[in-house]
Amino acid sequence: MLCATSRLLAAREASALPAHPRGRAPAPRSRRRELHFPGHPELPPGDFLVGRFTKPSVPTGRRVILRKGRMPPAAGGGLAGSELRPRRGRCGSQAARAAGRDVATEAATARSPKRPALPSSRRFEAAGRWALLALVTLTSFASRFHRLDQPPHICWDETHFGKMGSYYINRTFFFDVHPPLGKMLIGLAGYLSGYDGTFLFQKPGDNYEHHSYMGMRGFCAFLGSMLIPLAYLTVLELSRSLSAALLTAALLTFGRVVSEEPPEEAALSRYLRGQRVLWSWCEAALGRFREQQDTEPRAEHGSKGGWTDTGCLTLSQYILLDPILMFFIMAAMLSMVKYNSCANRPFSAPWWFWLSLTGVNLAGALGVKFVGLFIILQVGWNTLSDLWHLFGDLSLSMVTLGKHLTARILCLIVLPLALYIATYAVHFMVLNKSGPGDGFFSSAFQARLSGNNLHNASIPEHLAYGSVITVKNLRMAIGYLHSHRHFYPEGVGARQQQVTTYLHKDYNNLWIIKKHNSNSDPLDPSLPVEFVRHGDIIRLEHKETSRNLHSHYHEAPLTRKHYQVTGYGINGSGDSNDFWRIEVINRKFGNRIKVLRSRIRLIHLITGCVLGSSGKVLPKWGWEQMEVTCTPYLKETLSSIWNVEDHINPKLPNISLEVLQPSFPEIMLESHMVMIRGNNGLKPKDNEFTSKPWHWPINFQGLRFSGANDTDFRVYLLGNPVVWWLNLLSIALYVLSASVFAVAVQRGAHLPVEVEGLSQVLLRGGGQLLFGWMMHYFPFFLMGRVLYFHHYFPAMLFSSMLTGLLWDTLLRLCAWSLASYPLARCVHVLGILSLLLGTAYSFYLFHPLAYGMVGPLAQDPRSPMAGLRWLESWDF
Repeated sequence: MLCATSRLLAAREASALPAHPRGRAPAPRSRRRELHFPGHPELPPGDFLVGRFTKPSVPTGRRVILRKGRMPPAAGGGLAGSELRPRRGRCGSQAARAAGRDVATEAATARSPKRPALPSSRRFEAAGRWALLALVTLTSFASRFHRLDQPPHICWDETHFGKMGSYYINRTFFFDVHPPLGKMLIGLAGYLSGYDGTFLFQKPGDNYEHHSYMGMRGFCAFLGSMLIPLAYLTVLELSRSLSAALLTAALLTFGRVVSEEPPEEAALSRYLRGQRVLWSWCEAALGRFREQQDTEPRAEHGSKGGWTDTGCLTLSQYILLDPILMFFIMAAMLSMVKYNSCANRPFSAPWWFWLSLTGVNLAGALGVKFVGLFIILQVGWNTLSDLWHLFGDLSLSMVTLGKHLTARILCLIVLPLALYIATYAVHFMVLNKSGPGDGFFSSAFQARLSGNNLHNASIPEHLAYGSVITVKNLRMAIGYLHSHRHFYPEGVGARQQQVTTYLHKDYNNLWIIKKHNSNSDPLDPSLPVEFVRHGDIIRLEHKETSRNLHSHYHEAPLTRKHYQVTGYGINGSGDSNDFWRIEVINRKFGNRIKVLRSRIRLIHLITGCVLGSSGKVLPKWGWEQMEVTCTPYLKETLSSIWNVEDHINPKLPNISLEVLQPSFPEIMLESHMVMIRGNNGLKPKDNEFTSKPWHWPINFQGLRFSGANDTDFRVYLLGNPVVWWLNLLSIALYVLSASVFAVAVQRGAHLPVEVEGLSQVLLRGGGQLLFGWMMHYFPFFLMGRVLYFHHYFPAMLFSSMLTGLLWDTLLRLCAWSLASYPLARCVHVLGILSLLLGTAYSFYLFHPLAYGMVGPLAQDPRSPMAGLRWLESWDF
């Protein structure tokens, strides 16, 4: 890096000399020759990113410095310049194409004799490119599908997502904190592979026995395998403009005194030095396919972190949402980069295709997990930057700008939103049977579920004394007013029966509504029906324990300055602290109370407080249900507003509840509010390995997927230490090197063309990857929910791609700075080989963590993993 910087500074001083005006004597002849290409338009500043190998141009008045033994590449090219021969199918501006023809003409006249065309070379290039992509893809699939059936029991979160796949097959409604797309795809994979949805998925370690689980694992492994070619293609697209040497021979390029040169430039430089033309012709004929093999693995290095990383492999082999999420994230990233590469050919078929595919993948990412919002923000920022650049282009009319804006709104907002909504439409249409998730939603929502007691139900419309009811809180995911025979522990208020809220249907949710001053049975047939009205004083008697809903001036268990709510009395007899005034929101005194429709509050008659739920989860003595308090603050909030859901009274006529079923927008809005609240309220389970965001980049602690004893089949989620620590080092090194180049560019330094191309790719291509890493990592520091190690893996993909791009660029810089030494070529080759061999060997050492192991734990000196426990926090 230091040697590259010193050479760079010397080149800046040389290239910063002012050009001689026309008519003056030329500069004295020296070893460095200057060529001037007047009259050629300048390329847009982002052309190096969009895969333009051909048709380059030279900025007006630009002086290109010829060093001994090389020809200057065209402006905007890669490391060793851009190829002068026109290529078909590349996106480029008309100005660039015209300029490229001029430069090609001038270069062709400088050659003597002319070299014959080699039409077969393009077939070699295409074959080499596809062969390398096939090799990467096949290796990825082989690593993910190896021992996919092991272990044949539930591992970690398979107990959740496998169960949810079963719910889709059985069409049973459930609640989850994540959007439905990932679970729907898992269920579809299981259904298509013959799984019947009968396995219970009760707890980790349960054997699958005869049940077909390989279809669901295979689907996740397939999408996990696709991460590698997607990362490969993304880095290839971002770094393609670094050189036209991507299509030339490594044996000839690396065998020279200088580093990577395209054959045309090497031939011309030899000609200018009086070298043999015949060797130049042979070199061009044989070099293309060989250089393809040497230079194209550059993108593969960018994806090596995913290929050899044990953690990424582990996540891909089980029934989890993570491989599905990462697939859509990487697909959206590749689509965005491809769409950027067609920026100079707007409204063409490839431009529309990649723009639309970006929107589809954004909908997929958000439809799997809400953290898919991070890639949406990244694409949104890229789109805003693109539109801002177009707005500054005065050659574009306002009509054209309007078309650009409309296209992005349609493809990146309307299309993803429509697909996202369609996902929920399918979700609600498939899950039409009552299940364990009913209690998280409102009474009106439950009325649409077949099998729910409210579905097509007929219940009394108005509340009457003697009715058996359930009372549900209107705040999302709070549940029903609940009590049970357990008392508050010593030191927590009065030692009386607990009153909580509970999310699930239960007999302990039933209450009997009675008059406050009468013990007669309202259901006595001889007595007339008496309706409960707004403003009445009532008692609520718990049906199962015959204790009254009660409050007093004792402090609530968790919420300070709120009063405790208990169950008190024997067989319905208590004291005046059991009296509550029932009020209907926005109603007059004397109005009847309607089931499901009336929004009511219960005001304690003695203390004047309002019955509500704080939403806080009680400790284990409260069975981790939610706290009920009586708040002295009378402000109307959803946590203190209730409605009557179930209503049983044999003396009253029934009405149908079909009219209460909500519309689709109401259902979708409610489901999102419940999911967001549930996500924020996630708490760690017993013996669960949680982590903090600062743990993740340093690979501080893994996650046990399966097994804990030496006789168990153990799987441990841990990143490849070499890859992860190299990624961390690369992020710091990138910030340093990118800062140096950014300052140089901002100060107007005249960089050699090779260095300029590398710096632009480092700043823009690497900048996109660094931004992706930041967007998928730093937001977790702001989250209040429980966090796990696997949350970092989308960010890890971006850091791995950045590592491949950065080190390849730095090694090329070092090779360029040492161009006058015979071993310059070896710097780049040996550097890349060292990185590949190091990561591959570390993968070989740690692969038992991913594929499973049996035997002594790593703490035991007899364990083959004993020497690999590099950190004490690694618990394998």
